Amino acid sequence: MTRRSFCLIVMLLALVVVLPAQVAEKVDTAIINKIKDEGLNRSHIMETLSWLTDVYGPRLAWSPEYNQAAEWARAKLAEWGLENARLEKFGPVGRGWTLKRLSANVIEPRAYPLIIYPKAWSPGTRGTVRAPVVYLDAKTDDELQKYKGKLKGTVVLMVPPRDLQAMWNAPARRYSDGELLQMANAGPQERQAPPGMPDSAAMVRFRETQAFNARKLQFIMDEGAVAQFEIASKGDGGTIFVSGATVPFPANTPQSERFPAYSPKAEKARMLPQFVLTPEHYNRMVRQLQKGQNVRVELNLEVEFTKADSTYNIIAELPGTDLKDEIVMVGGHFDSWHAGTSATDNATGSAVAMEAMRILKVLGVQPRRTIRIGLWGSEEQGLIGARAYVSKHFAEREVSGFAPVGPVKLKPGHEKFSVYFNHDNGTGKVRGVYMQGNEAARPIFRAWLAPFAEMGASTLTIQNTGGTDHLAFDAVGLPGFQFIQDPIEYSPRTHHSSMDVYDRVQADDVKQAAIIMAAFAYNAAMRDELFPRKPLPQPPTARTSGSNY
Repeated sequence: MTRRSFCLIVMLLALVVVLPAQVAEKVDTAIINKIKDEGLNRSHIMETLSWLTDVYGPRLAWSPEYNQAAEWARAKLAEWGLENARLEKFGPVGRGWTLKRLSANVIEPRAYPLIIYPKAWSPGTRGTVRAPVVYLDAKTDDELQKYKGKLKGTVVLMVPPRDLQAMWNAPARRYSDGELLQMANAGPQERQAPPGMPDSAAMVRFRETQAFNARKLQFIMDEGAVAQFEIASKGDGGTIFVSGATVPFPANTPQSERFPAYSPKAEKARMLPQFVLTPEHYNRMVRQLQKGQNVRVELNLEVEFTKADSTYNIIAELPGTDLKDEIVMVGGHFDSWHAGTSATDNATGSAVAMEAMRILKVLGVQPRRTIRIGLWGSEEQGLIGARAYVSKHFAEREVSGFAPVGPVKLKPGHEKFSVYFNHDNGTGKVRGVYMQGNEAARPIFRAWLAPFAEMGASTLTIQNTGGTDHLAFDAVGLPGFQFIQDPIEYSPRTHHSSMDVYDRVQADDVKQAAIIMAAFAYNAAMRDELFPRKPLPQPPTARTSGSNY
């Protein structure tokens, strides 16, 4: 045998050994087909969504309505036969707030009802208020002074009107093949300069605007205004985007201290009733005032506050067998804002995760690892519920504002954790996975997605997506992933809006998402090894701080 022949044989033998390890990711197609059949033909997901939206409505963090919906979800998971269904406390965090009554009308010079919502945690009006309207047309501190002595007892229009355009394009869309290809071909994301870095000119301008707005709000309060009206930076056609009330703290006040929802300091601050209007009605009042008309409104806002107390994550599980101490998780956030019934943000994610667990339970699968659902509270205030759960069970990491800082302090559960899959980008169907910079996940996800190519899910991107609960896991070195989803009309129509309601949910899309989540959870639970991890994150530097959230 020649030396060349010998080397060739050695290389072939090496390939025989190595290649099976590279392609050995197992997918039980029989189980996957059963998951598809159950999820498509006997789905409960739209019924679950109707309970979460039509019956329980918005699930504002820390509110009685959140607690009632959480208890319903816990009971439903237990009814389906999942084990250890429970409400796991975290906090205390913030005060509850419930909208009890709202009426708002222009009464002069012509009467018309206003399309309007209060900001969450706004105080009420303490009865019916009838007041003149003033447009605060001021862009500088000097311009504010011309309104001195003129705002007592008024309702103030706080921001300039918005120029509205015709809706030339439909708000709903799916990702094109080109967009998905661009995601797949994208490289790792570069870290951006954190907020407030000296070289961030845009951030400097933002902070200057923020500081002026705080002074403007303080000015109208000092002058004796009775309420403030605003419009959001987007939304028209009767759709209102609204979140939480603010207090006029200086711009350098930490973000976590500015909001009356959960800051003891902000809770004690004086506030005005705060409202957001549809721009069509807001703009009309501005134009009337500019024409010399005397505009008066009649307002009645009744709200109820409950004391700051502990709140809950909703947890349940399907116990594992030989690897039962190792954990696979699915979930999404359960809390919401308050203007609609919080369907696409995030009853869809909660219902998808619940349906995935129901499917696996009804099929009688015997996963090797324990599969656990986590429905998280207080995501809208900075991933508070998911971070509390991760800190309790897996690892602690100090948080400054909303960003993780400092070293990761591991707990025993950290080494037994496998992977978490999150759903929180609206009603759109799953198109693939954001790999969160974890290249080792690519061959695994490629194999897991293969059975779903005909359902439109095949894209993998190394890039990260932010702003939701998988980041609580990623911040302590645990594999956490969010699915790529079609945008549908999430940003222009439903996200944090008055139109975030059951009717905007696409039934076929959420069925598909629940099927894929169930399959991913099952596949992860049946692997011989834990899901591969990235290196533990290091304490942030001046160039990377604030980037994980």
